Amino acid sequence: MLEALWDKRALLVSGKGGVGKTTLAAALALAASRAGHTVLLAELSPEEDGPSPLAALVGARGAGLRVTRVRPRLHFVRLSASEGHRSFLEKGLPARWLAEAALRTRALRRFLEAGPALREMGLMYQLLTLLRRTRPDGRFVHPLAVVDLPSTGHALALASLPHHLLSLMPGGLIGRDVREGLDFLQDPARTAVVLTSLPEPLPISEALIVASELRRLALPLSAGILNRMPEDPFTPESRAALHRLLAAHGPHQGALALERLERARTAAVRLRRELCAPLLTLPELPATGLALTEALAGAFMPSPADALWHEARL
Repeated sequence: MLEALWDKRALLVSGKGGVGKTTLAAALALAASRAGHTVLLAELSPEEDGPSPLAALVGARGAGLRVTRVRPRLHFVRLSASEGHRSFLEKGLPARWLAEAALRTRALRRFLEAGPALREMGLMYQLLTLLRRTRPDGRFVHPLAVVDLPSTGHALALASLPHHLLSLMPGGLIGRDVREGLDFLQDPARTAVVLTSLPEPLPISEALIVASELRRLALPLSAGILNRMPEDPFTPESRAALHRLLAAHGPHQGALALERLERARTAAVRLRRELCAPLLTLPELPATGLALTEALAGAFMPSPADALWHEARL
């Protein structure tokens, strides 16, 4: 399944806040680079200032608005609406200096920053600009981009942006570029959306709502990732014996852990049944930060003896 994802041009990693989306985006990018693919890990955030959690998860130092080499075959960039606006103006104006002069105009800067649609258009345009870049031999500079989408509300707003803009500006330079962006996002041969969740009832319900919205927008939902699945050490026989023991001897602290495990199993079964996409599960790991990214990247590259990674068969 993962090799099919590596063959895309863009992996869009989505999910509610708190489900480990950013860590999984970093781990996917690292795993793809280890598998021999050249990867651009992109942070798409409405906020361009402040520290970057995603950069820290892959050890990117001094990461900013320019593409930065992190390690062999892995680069990082923090997408910026202003950089997207600059690229768009440079394409539309006859000289680069005219674009620079236009961006120094206070009135234009305020106009571009005022409307959310224009800001999100800048983010999308910068991503498309990076993905269009080619080497002298015609190969793409960034064959695969792993994009950490912002929180679900912002991500869906970004996904619906091309439809809104095309209704307002169906033609001209903006219309052509927006249509190209929409075609790219909706093309399952080039784009895959990876939806992340946790094995709890509320996150699963939220993930299924997001999946429904993605389908409404015709975005290719290619896989789900169920993160932090608790380990299940029981066979059906030992589970039945444990239930009998608890029923005979009353409440026990272990009952809480068993209830959590049961909730996780039930939630995972529901997600696999209703997501209508392949589902991967990842275990709870004691690591954090870069160490966790490294461990999960290894889990995304399974071997027959690798117990950390498995396709959900619940």
